[in-house]
Amino acid sequence: MAESKPATLLMEWLRRRAGDEAAGWLESALVEVRAGDARRLAIAFSTASRKVGKADLELSADDLRRAGEARPGWDPSRWSADQAARTLLALSPPADDPDAYGALLDRLFRAGDVGEQVALYQALPLLPHPERHTLRAAEGVRSNIKAVFEAVALRNPFPSERFDEPAWNQMVLKCLFVESPLDPVVGLDRRANANLARMLTDYARERRAAGRSIHPELWRCVGPFADDETVGWLASLLESGGPHDRQAAALALAANSSPGAKSALQRFPDAARRVAAGEWTWSALAPASPGGP
Repeated sequence: MAESKPATLLMEWLRRRAGDEAAGWLESALVEVRAGDARRLAIAFSTASRKVGKADLELSADDLRRAGEARPGWDPSRWSADQAARTLLALSPPADDPDAYGALLDRLFRAGDVGEQVALYQALPLLPHPERHTLRAAEGVRSNIKAVFEAVALRNPFPSERFDEPAWNQMVLKCLFVESPLDPVVGLDRRANANLARMLTDYARERRAAGRSIHPELWRCVGPFADDETVGWLASLLESGGPHDRQAAALALAANSSPGAKSALQRFPDAARRVAAGEWTWSALAPASPGGP
């Protein structure tokens, strides 16, 4: 099986980070896996962390640019050496028969510990026969293990490309439930929709009624679809909310094309200026602590 460009990059980065000895072990294993040795695949997959280590790949901005060119939307910025090795192993079996390849992948998922499953879920956008992995990705989203959920939901283009609207909306809502940031969700703005906005607004109302905090990022998916009532809520946050709430409200109002939203934002010229100048952005707001009730 010819190496894909992502595989070439992964081997380059792994050799740089883990060294020639680790890369040599992996290359030897890959030869046997490419020849169809399923037992060698299982053994190498389970022992990868001991053989190549768990150090972060420490990718540069140029590395990440090349990753995006090799596979649009691919963001391996948080990948480790063992995750790179496991992805290379998962990419290497003969894949001409979709059923046989899928069965092999299923065995890796079933036998894998949390670390191995994280590597596999992160690798989904790189694997052959992507149309067959949608149910698998949805299973990862349902996981109650946060690391597994985030391997699908964050820095992964697969959900935005393959999930239907209900599955997408549930994934975004779960990010807020489990306190995962929204900014690393690939395709978040492109996949925003009115049904999601309603779900998030209802969720925000429930939290407000219970006296609980509402994370400012929630308004990112609400802003473009906010009705008059929600615009009024955002305007009140802009007037009297905490610093992060004010920034989120201003960004959400700026994304709404209604006259009411434009009028509300114009009442706060400093906030409007900061949004227009790019001083306030959703990415800068992402790591902020939850806002007040």
